[in-house]
Formats: sequence, C-alpha cells, structure tokens
Amino acid sequence: MSRRRVKPASKAGALWCVGAWLATLGAAPESVANPLLEELGRSESRVLSAAYPIRSGGSVSGYALGERLDRLGYRRVKAKPSGPGEYFWGHDVFWVYRRAHRLTGSNHKARLFGLRLDGERGADGGRILNVIDADGGPLDGDRAWIEPEILAESLDDDRARRYPFRLDVVPEHVWRPVLAAEDSRFFDHLGVDGRSVARALLANIKAGGVAQGGSTLTQQLIKNRDLTPERSLRRKASEAVRALTLEATHDKEDILEAYLDQVYLGHVDGLAVHGFGTASQVYFRRDVSQLSLHQAALLAAMIQRPNWLQPSKHPDRAKQRRDWVLGRMQELGWASEKDVGRAKRQPIRLRSRRPQAPLGGRFLDWVRETAEAEAGRRLRKGRGLVAETSLDPLLQQAAEDAVVERLETLRNSSRRLRDAPLSMALITLDATHGDVLAYVGGDPRSGGFDRVRSARRQPGSAVKPLVLLEAFEACGRREPLTPATRVADKPVRIELPSGPWQPKNSDGQYRGTVDVRTALRRSLNVPFARMGRHCGVDSIGRRLRRSGLDVPREPPMSLVLGAVETSPLELAAAYSTIAGGGLKSRPRPVLRLEKPGGWILERFRVKRDRVTSPATAFLVHDLLRDAVRDGTAGAANLEGLAVAAKTGTSQDRRDAWLAGYASGLVTVVWVGRDDDRPLGLTGAQAAAPLWRAFMEKATDLRPPSNISRPSGVVTRHVDPTTGLRVIALHPRAEAEIFRRGALPPRDRWLKKDQPVPVLE
Repeated sequence: MSRRRVKPASKAGALWCVGAWLATLGAAPESVANPLLEELGRSESRVLSAAYPIRSGGSVSGYALGERLDRLGYRRVKAKPSGPGEYFWGHDVFWVYRRAHRLTGSNHKARLFGLRLDGERGADGGRILNVIDADGGPLDGDRAWIEPEILAESLDDDRARRYPFRLDVVPEHVWRPVLAAEDSRFFDHLGVDGRSVARALLANIKAGGVAQGGSTLTQQLIKNRDLTPERSLRRKASEAVRALTLEATHDKEDILEAYLDQVYLGHVDGLAVHGFGTASQVYFRRDVSQLSLHQAALLAAMIQRPNWLQPSKHPDRAKQRRDWVLGRMQELGWASEKDVGRAKRQPIRLRSRRPQAPLGGRFLDWVRETAEAEAGRRLRKGRGLVAETSLDPLLQQAAEDAVVERLETLRNSSRRLRDAPLSMALITLDATHGDVLAYVGGDPRSGGFDRVRSARRQPGSAVKPLVLLEAFEACGRREPLTPATRVADKPVRIELPSGPWQPKNSDGQYRGTVDVRTALRRSLNVPFARMGRHCGVDSIGRRLRRSGLDVPREPPMSLVLGAVETSPLELAAAYSTIAGGGLKSRPRPVLRLEKPGGWILERFRVKRDRVTSPATAFLVHDLLRDAVRDGTAGAANLEGLAVAAKTGTSQDRRDAWLAGYASGLVTVVWVGRDDDRPLGLTGAQAAAPLWRAFMEKATDLRPPSNISRPSGVVTRHVDPTTGLRVIALHPRAEAEIFRRGALPPRDRWLKKDQPVPVLE
C-alpha cells in the first residue's frame, strides 16, 4: 500500500479544518516515518532503557552497534542511509540515520551521523577514529548516541514484548480483515463515521441495550491511548474530537499501522498480547508478513472480545467469528469467493509459543515502585508516564542468558541440586554514577521473589575487603594497618560476652605469621578476626554502614568474617566504594520520569557519598587485584583486564558469592537455595563461573577503563621478616604500596630498629 495523504471529502472540509486547527494546539514533534509509533497517549506508560553513547576509540563490534540497531528495528542498507531507521556498515565508515526520539527532556530530530573507521575490518569490526556529521565534518562525541530501547509498555510486568512492523511490508490480505471486522469505511471517513454511529444507535434501540458500537479504528486507537475506561457522553465527545484531530494531522496509513501495532489480542500465560506482530509470533510462530488469509482473519476476529474468542480455549467461537469476517470481506469485494471458501475450510490450527516477557522483569518492579512513590496519584487515575531507566538492554540480555545457562549447568552437574529450589541473583552497577546496568533477581523464565533487593543472606569472606577500608583508614583509634602489617595466623580464642569465639581458617591450616595482603589473597579467617579485635568491631561496623551495608548498631565480632545479612544490591553499592576511589555510588535505576506529553515529573541525579580516602580505596583495590591474580578469586580472572574481585561463602556453604569489578562495572553474583538449605558449594565453585561468563560479555560491550593510582599512594620496599622498610637492594626487599604518611618504620644500618610487632 502506498504511503499517501488521504484527503478529506469536500463536503466535510470545514470539519477537517477544525480538526487541523485543534491539532496545532498540541502538535507532536518531528518523529520517525510513522510518528504515531513514537507518540504516547495520555493513559499509556513506557519504560525505556538508557541511550547508548558512542565515543571514538572503541570498535564497532565492541560496542555491538549492529546488534543494538537490529534490536531497535533498524534496517541495514547497502549504501549511505537515506532515511531514519537505516544503517550502513562500510569498510571505512559506519553510517547511522538515527530516528527522532525524546530523551532527557528534549525532542531530538532524526539525524544522520557516521563513524570513521580505521579500515581494518578484523574481529573488532573496525576501530572508531572519530564521529562525523552527514557531510563528513567532525561531530562532538557527546552528540552521537543510539536512542533508548523500549523495555516495556506497562509498569506492570504483564505485557508481552511487542514486535513492531511496517505496514508497507505487510500484504493487503493481512490488514484488510481488520477493516472488514471493525471499520470498513476507514479510508472514507474523517475519524468519526456518521453512518456507523446511526446504524449502531438503531441496533441498540432495537436490542434494548448495547448491541453494536459505532467507533472507528481511529476512535478505538484514541480510546486505548488517551482515555480512561469511563463510559459517558463527555468521554465519547472527547474521543470524537480527538479522532478528528488525529485524522487531520496524520496519514490514514499511519493510523492503521499504529492501531495494528497496539491492538489487544488476548492474554497468554499471564501476559497481554498487543499488536499483530506479537500475536502472529505467539499464535502462529511466524512473522506478520507471512500470515495467510485465514490466520489474519482469525486475529481480526479476536479484536471484538479477545479472551472470549481465544482460539486455544474456544475454537468453535473463534471459527464462527473468523468465518463471519471472511464473509464480510467477500461481501465488500475484498476477497474472492474462491479464496474465502478455501480459508473457511481451514481448521483452527495454532502453533502457539509462550510470549516473550519484557526484558528485566524484576527490574521493572523496582521501576514501578519508584514511579508509584513519585507519581502514585497520577497512576491511580489511570494516567501514564515515561520512565527513562539506566538499564543497558544488551547487558541485561547477557545477564539473563548467563543466569539461565548457569542454572541448567548446576542442575545437570549434581543429582542433589537437580530438583532443588536453586536460585541466583546478579546486579551490575556503573561504578561512577551508580546506574543499574543489569539486574536479574532470579530465574528470568519465572517471576516471583526479587533476590537482588529483598533476599538477605550472609556474604562470608566477600565482606573482608570492606573491613580493610576501616583497617587502612583509621583502625578505630589505633595506628592504621597497611598491606605489609604482619598478623599472627595461629589458633585464637576471643572472649565475648556471649562466650568464647574461636574462629578457624576454612582449610583448617595455620601459617604462623602472614601480612595483610596474604591474609586477603588466601581469605584467612584467623588474621581477620585478629584485625577485627584490634581495630574494634564497632568502628568497622560504622564504616560498613557508610559503605551501604545494613549492619546492626551492636555488631557481632563475627561481622569481620561476613556474619551479617545483606542483599546483592547493598554489597554491589559497597564495592562501588572501592571501585569509585572511596566514593560510594547510590544505585540509580530510574533517571527521569515524565508525563507522556513531556512534562517532567521527577529527575534522579547522581548521588555519591565519601566513605574513605582515595588512597585507602586504592590499597584495597590493589589487594583485590592480587586475590584475582594469585588467590581465591582466580576463577574470576579475565585476560587482558584489570579485575578486582573477592569470593564469599557463608557458614555451612549455604550461600555462594562473588563480588568484583572491571572496566567500571561493579557486579555481584549470589547463588543459593530458596529453602535456605546448604548449597554445598563455595563462591569459587558456584558463583565465580557465572560472574566470569557474564563479565566476559559485559566488558566487551562497555568502553574499557582502568583505575589510576592516586597521588596519596607511594611504593616502598619492606623486609617481610621484620616488617621494616628497607632499600630496594636489600636481599629480602619486597615492593609494597602504602598511603603517604602511613609508612612502617625504617630499618637503619647504624641503629637497628626492632622488628614491627606482629598483630596478635
């Protein structure tokens, strides 16, 4: 069908002019080929992912530009794009004709920009040298981005993901049945059909009730997008005026395309199916362009009463209504008697598949709670909103895929876990801004309890790096410890009001004396218990609370070994303190809330809290790097990247953790059982493989970044047998880093100092 402007009939020209004048009062900004697919009705809600910025220095494959554009429905072309929604991947340039969209409170017009490549089309798809405008001139990097992806079109996790489509690639026999069933005079009226209204009124009078409706497709679209379900003369009048306005400002084809894209077609497995694109996938497992006449007529038939005519539950009803639609097409001259007869002989045969749930199901719960807290009254009135979130759809997809794969691997590898209520959680934050980039609160294939925010379990040794934030910064009121501080690793008995506490190392072995670096690298419990006693558990508890953990006001001594309940979200925020140079980033799932018309409801700014000095954070970071290079977190190592991570295993191996970061991404993984019975696996065994599988993909999708050493950190040499500073040429000299001003005593030649006492 050609895209043309459908002119109004001359006898109704005055009415059309009124509609056109009304439209100027609220004209929509310039948009894509079909503006209605981007415009949002007053009662509609939309949850958007974050936009994806493009910078020079990265690569096409590293940014996954082709995959990101394909997800957005862009079409790859063989030459420089000529219209929005197209991209071209050449040898030395990558062109993107970005669609018009709204972002961060501004309307952005469609724009063509290019990425100048180095011409080496290797595995990385070409390195990006610089960003250029349509004429080849330089373009500022912060002006090049890919628009957000629609994560969901409802704040409730109850709508299947839509499959948008273009009307001009769909055969006429797919959309004609809809007009036959709902609005046969669609191309002849101006949005309100007087004949249909009169016919419906007469039928209703004869029936003594509502037997027919006189709404056009345009009115139905308006009702679904802009109005509440209220039935009143006032609402009907508003619907009619809005329909006239819509018809005055948009092509008929645009209106039909928008209607087919959003019309409700029943619930399947608890998810609402909207749009012919989604329905064709759910009911027939095929693209909408491949629908046959009888299949298209069945979908058109369902529009009247989607669940009452659900073909899987009520095939006889559905067939009867479908055959009526086919007969109506023949009556209108839109299908031949032969084609209609052949279609009517077809049985109701479905190839159903479970509709695809929105990406980030439990994350959407958090978005909904945020929206209700800020605009609850508006939502209760049935009004919609737009939520711009921080989620990266490719990172989210990678996280969900990794969790599903790891669940299956663990169940298949152990008979004991095969039928166990095994659960996982994964959360990824941007270390600088606290943006929530990926969020999996359980098995993505099922709903239920959110284990990222709500599950509170003991993190075990994953808390030890946070203990060092206090030990290196202040150590209560004592002299701060250093990575070279020597600590006794031998049996210890600590008297507590509740009785004696005798912690042991996980391997049951003792090493005599170790430095703090070794204690963390080997995750030794006894040295950390001694450090906790030395610095004071109350001061450690205060530091951990500032880091984001919910620590009791009177914490137990076992806090230093992870005997405190926390959630994966809290632990990720705490680790952002180390990755962020001593600044903890508050997790930020939503960036902005707007009304559908663009008015701001709430803006959520970046919030960071100073927890410790940059130098102290870097010392802990360096020790975590050592734990990955040659320690208990070795399973998290990623070749070519600076990974800092720590495993954690709770008492009786009930919970397995891995918390760490690389390339500015802080990721925490938890694995356990919902029945709180022992998992029987350590963090290195259960959590580390999931963390690594996800981060291998995630770090490829984000620009590389490293943590630079602050000026407050210096390198000195120490003698590990005495703990004293020595010159680099000393036979036992080992290089170590320290906070400037917090150095161990120097070993002097003329007046020998006593060895630094071992922390008992």
